[in-house]
Amino acid sequence: MNTFTKSALALAAGATLAFAAPLAAMAHVSIAPEQAEAGAYALITVKVPNESETEKTNRVELKLPTDTPFTSVRFVPVPGWDTELVRSELPEPVMVGESEITEAVTSIIWTAQAGSELGAGALLLLPISLGPVPDAGSVILAADQTYTDGSVVSWNGVDEGAEKPAPVLFVNDAPVVHHDAAVTDDAHADDETSESDHAEASDSSDPVARGLGIAGLIAGLGAVVLAFAFRRPINK
Repeated sequence: MNTFTKSALALAAGATLAFAAPLAAMAHVSIAPEQAEAGAYALITVKVPNESETEKTNRVELKLPTDTPFTSVRFVPVPGWDTELVRSELPEPVMVGESEITEAVTSIIWTAQAGSELGAGALLLLPISLGPVPDAGSVILAADQTYTDGSVVSWNGVDEGAEKPAPVLFVNDAPVVHHDAAVTDDAHADDETSESDHAEASDSSDPVARGLGIAGLIAGLGAVVLAFAFRRPINK
């Protein structure tokens, strides 16, 4: 193996590790869309990727707020999964409109039927309807993901950069969008802002799409390296 081939293989290994770390970090429980209007009834999809290579996801619990409770909680049946709406007494009575609420649905639990557990590389979509949406900055929707070995991953981080971030429904607050580049042309800024924000928000909220893109890049780099590794020398 010549020096060039060794260097190419080393480069490929380094690139694979560099891309693998963010790919793993992107796989987390999330919701779409991430924003809703106060007073509306929001149709939301809870997106649950399976992170384990050896275990399967067999239970998901989404926790709903008790300080700003939803008076209407409905779910769309998902084949192979049983759904339970858990009603609880609130810590303190809450006024919703002109009514005093003392109990509400405080969590939604999805449990896999035998043979329907979520395996490696799979994504579970759980549609729900919540309303009316409270007139607040945002609503934290923490989630617990249970695996077949009994381990539980709690997606409840609320700090920026949290390792296990909780899904957040933004109401009056704007969703967090990480911009890769600033707009430098003021003449076109107003026309391009809406389209740019939409594209970036979609990219940051869809770990599967980003993951597939990164995987494709890694595969392409690997093919180039193999081509150089097995290239026959030219006889002079």
